Amino acid sequence: MANPIDSELLDFAVTTLRAAGEFTLTHFRTDLEIDAKGDGTPVTVADRGAERLVRELIEARFPDDGILGEEEGEKPGTTGRRWIIDPIDGTKAFTHGVPLYTNLLALEDDEGIAIGVINVPALGETVYAGRGLGAFLNGNPTGVNSHSGLAGACISTSGFNPWTDAALLAVKQSGVQLRTWGDGYGYVLVATGRIEAMVDPVAELYDLAPMPIILSEAGGRFTSYEGHSGPDHRSGIASNGLVHDEVMALLQD
Repeated sequence: MANPIDSELLDFAVTTLRAAGEFTLTHFRTDLEIDAKGDGTPVTVADRGAERLVRELIEARFPDDGILGEEEGEKPGTTGRRWIIDPIDGTKAFTHGVPLYTNLLALEDDEGIAIGVINVPALGETVYAGRGLGAFLNGNPTGVNSHSGLAGACISTSGFNPWTDAALLAVKQSGVQLRTWGDGYGYVLVATGRIEAMVDPVAELYDLAPMPIILSEAGGRFTSYEGHSGPDHRSGIASNGLVHDEVMALLQD
């Protein structure tokens, strides 16, 4: 069994990411210049500034830890620990003034993902978990719901463009409610028991890094589309555990 993580590390992660969230709010619903990265995805001064803030706080407290971020790449470390940052998950929502964007932070050690934090600054919600410590919403224990079966279950997704027509039709015919409360916020909804599953057909490590430990500590399950554990398989399915295999089967062509 993996060793519990130090609760002080979890407290630091939560405090750090909330600070980044406060920074992003200073740019939210303002007249921002939106740049395009090499892959065509949007980026703003809020993304870059939030990541820089998180990096500086980590480097000041844990100078020998590694850091991987969406906007600045990777800084190798020597401690066996690596922080993984997505300063704004849902930049499209952010730039359209939609308050469902999130800030993401995870800590990885030699036993896997040890800490995960999802901050929703515009809604004042922070969901976080540490290995062996449980999952929390704003300081209160949280967990997935107990809904079983696809009928009446709600699945969120980050967007429909990556879905195959076959998968969309299968979900439509299954009796599932399909919504796009997507990106990091969809995982918040699963971990707090408000919906049954969240699906990310295409995602990067920094989009998914906090999710395995948050879902595990909340009593749910997280895998890739193919059923692999961990956040580094370029897709994600989070669920309450009871509908996981059925959702995964629906999405297979």
